[in-house]
Amino acid sequence: MDAVLKEKAIILRQRGYTYTGINRVLKANIPKSTLCVWFKNIQLTKAQKLKLEENVSRKLKKSQIKAWRINKTRRTKYLKGLKNKNIYLLKNLDKNTQKLLLCILYLGEGGKSKGTQSLSLGSSNPNIIKLYFTLLRSCFEIDSSKFRIRIQCRADQDIKKLESYWKNVTKLPKNQFYPTYIDKRTIGKPTLHKDYKGVCATHYFDRSIQFELEFLANSVIKYLTKGR
Repeated sequence: MDAVLKEKAIILRQRGYTYTGINRVLKANIPKSTLCVWFKNIQLTKAQKLKLEENVSRKLKKSQIKAWRINKTRRTKYLKGLKNKNIYLLKNLDKNTQKLLLCILYLGEGGKSKGTQSLSLGSSNPNIIKLYFTLLRSCFEIDSSKFRIRIQCRADQDIKKLESYWKNVTKLPKNQFYPTYIDKRTIGKPTLHKDYKGVCATHYFDRSIQFELEFLANSVIKYLTKGR
């Protein structure tokens, strides 16, 4: 029986079947180690080798697709679990909580220079800028005319497109934008990340908000790290 099975397995191998395919056709469970010994001295033609490579490649692709689907299902389940676990927090975002979020955002992204006359914050992430503007307007009486914007970009970027992009993000008119600053250090160096839109540096001319956010941020730090 082993001799008959071996002969059939060799014929299938010469036809380009993979180990898995051979076991499937023969309805057997021949160990890979055994198949390796059986096929050790087989001389395959160029066409047979090509056929085998195609089958191996096809099998690998199927395995990759299967693994991708499994991982996607697991990730979807994981993200759903995170959402269910934390969604209740969004129901408690009152004005006081939003001010705390704003002070922490400013602590991480805002300008801390004492010599400036404006509340400053910059980011290359449009969602950060949108969140910042939303929290500012929610927590304080904001006069939009006091905003000024400066875009900082690389030398090979399209300035007009960047300015148009950030005007759409900030919803501020062109006359509240300073001339775009081009980083001269990037001349001759191509931008590797094509989605990079430069940095949007925002300035709001009311230092009282800066003082309040800095005081609140420092108070939060002291309160939470007390005794640690």
